[in-house]
Amino acid sequence: MNGLRWRALVVALLMLAGSAAAVLAKPTKSLADQIGIPNLDAMLPKQFGEWRVDTNMPTILPSPDVQAQLDKIYNQVLSRTYVNKSGQRIMLSVAYGGDQSDGTSAHRPEVCYPAQGFAITSNQLTTLYVGGRELPARRLMSKLGQRNEPITYWVVVGDEVVTTGIGQKLAQMRYGLHGVIADGMLVRISSIDADMERGHKLQEQFASDLFSHIDHAAAARLFGNDTR
Repeated sequence: MNGLRWRALVVALLMLAGSAAAVLAKPTKSLADQIGIPNLDAMLPKQFGEWRVDTNMPTILPSPDVQAQLDKIYNQVLSRTYVNKSGQRIMLSVAYGGDQSDGTSAHRPEVCYPAQGFAITSNQLTTLYVGGRELPARRLMSKLGQRNEPITYWVVVGDEVVTTGIGQKLAQMRYGLHGVIADGMLVRISSIDADMERGHKLQEQFASDLFSHIDHAAAARLFGNDTR
């Protein structure tokens, strides 16, 4: 066999091996099929502790183009406004997607808020203390005209809490190495308050109260199993 044919054979074998590796490495099992798809409306209580759903507050819908993007990513989106006995209000949005592969990653607030005209004036990683455990999260401050909206959010991929795009990708890869397509959940808590620190403190209290009033299975889906 001359050198040209030998090189052609080697290239063909390498291409075949690469194709086989890609097939073997491609996740084929859905985590959602294994552990079940959550029912967000049933999972999240309408009343707990000092909080109850404020039925007088209308749900604010995203712009049509943002909504179209969300529909591609998520299977369920639940938005509620809660109010406590002091009249303080919290807006809770939970979005669930059964497929957190490359093309369907969570739509983060620092992306979707500016798409609706908001300016992000602060963006920081933080640690929340929820139910006596540490929860990695991200805190933002957004502004649109006279509206000041502090935001706290985190993303759960499978049962791992992630706060960065790289962390999200690594979590996807860890599941993918076991042939599993991870599901994902984005939990966003926000309020209207020009005082960012005060707003974030109230949001952390809300998260802790919610954690304390849901069962273990719901807590694992909303807050992850890797909180410490």
